[in-house]
Amino acid sequence: MAAERLVIVGGDAAGMSAASQARRLRKPGELAITAFERGHFTSYSACGIPYWVGGDVDGPEALIARTAEEHRARDIDLRMRTEVTELDLDRGRVRVRELDNGGQESWAGFDKLVLATGARPRRPRLPGIDAPGVHGVQTLDDGQALLDTLDASSGRRAVVVGAGYIGVEMAEALIRRGYTVTVLEQSAQPMSTLDPDMGTLVHEAMCDMGIETVCGTTVTGVLTDTEGRARAVTTGDAEYPADVVVLGMGVRPETTVAAAAGLPLGESGGLLTDLAMRVRGQEHIWAGGDCVEVLDLVSGHTRHIALGTHANKHGQVIGANVGGGYAVFPGVVGTAVSKVCDLEIARTGLLERHARAAGLRFVTATVEATNRAGYYPGARPMHVKMLAELRTGRLLGTQIVGREGAGKRVDIAAVALTAGMTVEQMTALDLGYAPPFSPVWDPVLVAARKAAGAVRAAGA
Repeated sequence: MAAERLVIVGGDAAGMSAASQARRLRKPGELAITAFERGHFTSYSACGIPYWVGGDVDGPEALIARTAEEHRARDIDLRMRTEVTELDLDRGRVRVRELDNGGQESWAGFDKLVLATGARPRRPRLPGIDAPGVHGVQTLDDGQALLDTLDASSGRRAVVVGAGYIGVEMAEALIRRGYTVTVLEQSAQPMSTLDPDMGTLVHEAMCDMGIETVCGTTVTGVLTDTEGRARAVTTGDAEYPADVVVLGMGVRPETTVAAAAGLPLGESGGLLTDLAMRVRGQEHIWAGGDCVEVLDLVSGHTRHIALGTHANKHGQVIGANVGGGYAVFPGVVGTAVSKVCDLEIARTGLLERHARAAGLRFVTATVEATNRAGYYPGARPMHVKMLAELRTGRLLGTQIVGREGAGKRVDIAAVALTAGMTVEQMTALDLGYAPPFSPVWDPVLVAARKAAGAVRAAGA
């Protein structure tokens, strides 16, 4: 009896986690696994690229969890530098092109298909945006290209376009490399993943760090020198000199091939799946990672969140299901954490605009506390904001901005959100306490107590 054929499109977190899990469950004679990856690297941490660029970690080898050779040693036929250009769902096959072999094309048949095509950086169509010296940062190839530019440059001026997670992390990396950094952001404040009042705290801190942060401005193009290399970024009313330009404008799902095949997409352009990560309406096709939308457990809607934590979980679920087992991915609450220099930035759940869009009525509470007992050396301020649903008091979201020890406190709120706790219930949480780690009342509990009071006052 011939082995069942599993084809995986994409060789990073979701795709290779699925391959590895499926191989654990089924032997090569039962399941033949072929994976196609268009890049030079597999199973790597894209989240580590800013820290590689900044010199905190070595790379790219240190960022690779498992090499292509290691996957092949486990009877996974991983084909690098091979791009899938078409899905023929009626005949159960994919068209592939070998990128390093003259573009040779062929077809590969499948019985089961996994789409893990990731996301692509947002790159607006502007004059000069594709000039040498302008870099997106999505893959290890991108990271190496940026480092090559930095090593070859005699100048020390950098412009980062976009002040989201990648933008602020790359600003820090460039500061660490001795660059003068300007960050340009279209929104009123950096970190649009926070509410504007919390984003203001990030803005002030970045300016204090010497990072020129210009918000409420729109990039209109990139100027080039006589050799065609980037030399400045223009906005509607200003010009910012640049020896290197980094694009940190977020990503969108890479679903071009899936869309052409007629597979269902959500509002963000991400593939829609069921809880088993099976593409909706398809019996033998799964999808995971940055190319899908996932269920938001707080709002009840699907949304696109590109994080390696989710991608690896998706892959585990998919691998279990294609390997003959059963697993589900119930959804997310939207937890993320980042930093710029020593400022930690975290959020989970809904922002105010998300809550309004979901039709929820809510109250907010913001507190300023310290990361440890106020009398203990090194105590630093921390701001915590909470959203709670009117009448029920259900926690809807939490945002935290502060120094050491601030960011990971968001995990307390993430667990509370997942459990559907109210802010009143949160005030009784038995959290760890000692002066070096927290005040007697942890800042998250102080915010919960204030939010619970706001709920009671609104219902009076």
